[in-house]
Amino acid sequence: MIIGFVALIFGANWLVNGATSIGVKAKLSPLIIGLTIVAFGTSLPEMIVNVFSCIKGSPGLAIGNIIGSNTMNILLILGVSAMIFPIDVSRISIRRDIPAGFVATFAITLMANDFFRGTSGTINWVEGLVLLAMGGGYLALTFKIETIEALETLEALEHDEKQEEMPWGKTLFELIIGIIGLYIGGELVSKNASILAMNWGMSESTVGLTVVATATSLPELITSIVAALKKNSSIAIGNVLGSNILNIFMVLGVSSLITPLPFDTRMNHQLMILFCANAVMFAAVFTGKGRKISRFEGAILTLGYVGFMLFSLYN
Repeated sequence: MIIGFVALIFGANWLVNGATSIGVKAKLSPLIIGLTIVAFGTSLPEMIVNVFSCIKGSPGLAIGNIIGSNTMNILLILGVSAMIFPIDVSRISIRRDIPAGFVATFAITLMANDFFRGTSGTINWVEGLVLLAMGGGYLALTFKIETIEALETLEALEHDEKQEEMPWGKTLFELIIGIIGLYIGGELVSKNASILAMNWGMSESTVGLTVVATATSLPELITSIVAALKKNSSIAIGNVLGSNILNIFMVLGVSSLITPLPFDTRMNHQLMILFCANAVMFAAVFTGKGRKISRFEGAILTLGYVGFMLFSLYN
């Protein structure tokens, strides 16, 4: 399974590099590339693991993987990033991305607990289509909104982080190797996570919530830490918020089209923790000076993730 995680991380990185190079060749702006290719690339490990798990008959991993990944993104990744360098939060994120995260979490809570149906706890293909439609609406809104902050971000990216165009041979090579890496990684992780669940006496949902979620969130963790070290906090929080929204709308949406996703009602505790994590993040933005998540608040978020993991394993 460790080999599978390594293949997923490197495969996602190579695929994003190749796809970004194509975006550069197509004369797409860095902002558009970041909002589409890079943001989706950091969610690829969750997508691949969920798809393979559903195909292999282990859909119990899917919802746990997303809940665990999103909680880790907010509490651990934002927490560690803020401890390295305080995170500035833009007006766009406050008005659009943070509320979208609340809506996405609320949507899967209703769907998983059959608010719309009186049947057993699952997310079916109809609800999957609703999630995909909501994800499409979010992406359309993202592209439509044009503010001064967005234009300034675009100018900064074009000035500081303009990517060099790779030759076609290297571009295609990284695309192909990335796809192969994702396939091998998804196969190994989905298969061996189920074996671990049986051998350790844990449910597939719990393994997805802890072991698999932690590993599939490594790309977000690495990206945000590097951004924080470079004192580019907007990338750190943008990466986390974008990944969380895509995880629910796109990854769970696609997974539920393959097979109905069973929901263990005991995981409602973890969903409430995810709601609380979003609320704490939102509150942290407005406490202290400016719209920032300070080092102290980052430490609180990080301790919250330790508590989440201990509670999930004990529960």
